[in-house]
Amino acid sequence: MNKRFILFGAIFAALGVALGAFGAHGLEEFLTKTQRADVFETAVRYQLYHAFALLFVGILADRIKSNLLKYAGYLFTAGILLFSGSLYLLVGTQITRFGMITPLGGLAFIVGWGLLAAGALRD
Repeated sequence: MNKRFILFGAIFAALGVALGAFGAHGLEEFLTKTQRADVFETAVRYQLYHAFALLFVGILADRIKSNLLKYAGYLFTAGILLFSGSLYLLVGTQITRFGMITPLGGLAFIVGWGLLAAGALRD
């Protein structure tokens, strides 16, 4: 399980860097320096933060045996997919309804951090 979170974290971090570079260089023709560009940057930033959180959970779970850490890892993964994923879709398709999914990802991040804290305290 721990290796899975490290794997997910590494993959999401690599994708975050690639998407950040793509956003900075490949989308110049399609995105102006407007709110859409800011939304894309926010998606990349939160993806990278939580990719590192997944790496941390994977490493920490070797030292602290708690199911709360496992659930935190799953919530960070879900948060990346829901939060960042919905923002990528919103920017890419300009379908604003994707923005309704974003808060669910934010909630997953918040609960994930709470579970990480609780799991660390249980040791």
